[in-house]
Amino acid sequence: MPTYYVACTLGLEEVLARELRELGAGSVTLRRGACSFVDEPATAYAACLWLRSAIRVQEELARGPVRDRDDLYALASTVDWSRSMTHLQTLAIDGSVKDSFANDTRYPVLVVKDAICDQFRAATGKRPDVARDRPDLPVKLVLQGEQAILYRELGGEPLHKRGYREVLHRSPLNEATAAGLLLLTDWDRRSPVLDPMCGSATFLIEAAWLATDRAPGLGRTFAFERWCDTDLGAWRALYDQAEARAAAGAERVPKLCGNDRHPGAIAIAQQAIGAAGLGGKVQLVHGDVRDFAPPFPPALVVTNPPYGERLQDDPRALADDWRALGQFLHERCGGASAYVLCGAPELSRQLGLRASQKFPVRNGPIECRWLRYQIDAR
Repeated sequence: MPTYYVACTLGLEEVLARELRELGAGSVTLRRGACSFVDEPATAYAACLWLRSAIRVQEELARGPVRDRDDLYALASTVDWSRSMTHLQTLAIDGSVKDSFANDTRYPVLVVKDAICDQFRAATGKRPDVARDRPDLPVKLVLQGEQAILYRELGGEPLHKRGYREVLHRSPLNEATAAGLLLLTDWDRRSPVLDPMCGSATFLIEAAWLATDRAPGLGRTFAFERWCDTDLGAWRALYDQAEARAAAGAERVPKLCGNDRHPGAIAIAQQAIGAAGLGGKVQLVHGDVRDFAPPFPPALVVTNPPYGERLQDDPRALADDWRALGQFLHERCGGASAYVLCGAPELSRQLGLRASQKFPVRNGPIECRWLRYQIDAR
């Protein structure tokens, strides 16, 4: 059976592994920033459809020792590329190179492209075109030392691109990261959720989809749907089942509320909530956290406050904002579990609270901690 490699945000590997096991994936193995599994292709289709914390799903096609251009060309030539595409379709090759015979990715990527096109030219007299935008076959080359691996990427576009966020907030939280962080909490998927600094409302949207059993891959297409060897019958059955589950859970949206002081963020959040099919189901408030009066007692508070990732951020203003957040949690969220994403330890000290758990996680290039606070009941 094929081996698949599933990438995620650093720190969310255990969450991803749990998701894969819940899908029934076999031989799940944790990697750094990823998991691998061995199973039938239908499980990989389901992974693209259902995984919330995953960024991409790749199928391993070939691996072997590569010391020079000829070795790499020979390895790429061992793959039967007609399983994936015809000469009338398009491909794109992405590469990562470290400590190999090549100085950068451009040359080995060209070698793989030549091997694929030469194979088609020998068989049909014609070769496929390369297309950077929505290729039918996205190929990934990993070249490290004297070892090369070739993958085909099932998703095409990264899986965190759910389709509901067309305009980005200036400090957006990756959708897959937000979902993975939610899966790290103790939330029961029914209790009220609050985000007092919600930005573009990614936490709230992902929480709603989690509560309503909506697969994050619904409403989008994947590269594997255009491959020659895809079992479209199995894929349609999986998709139909996901649609039925989403319809059955559509009314199970818990109480969700977000607050932000930036009107632009609220406008983006409203647009995203509508695009996610949640119009009227997520409450938004425009105002400073100092003045925010939650419309309901929250059971879970999740938030990603600014922590100085932008050059124009004023350190003193940031410290004041974090103190205000800590006061808000202490005074208005009694009895709740609060999770705060922080990329600057000196700011978390401004909350005036003691974290009961600290989960290391990466938010883009920033090393962060997902901090859990149990707020005393008042």
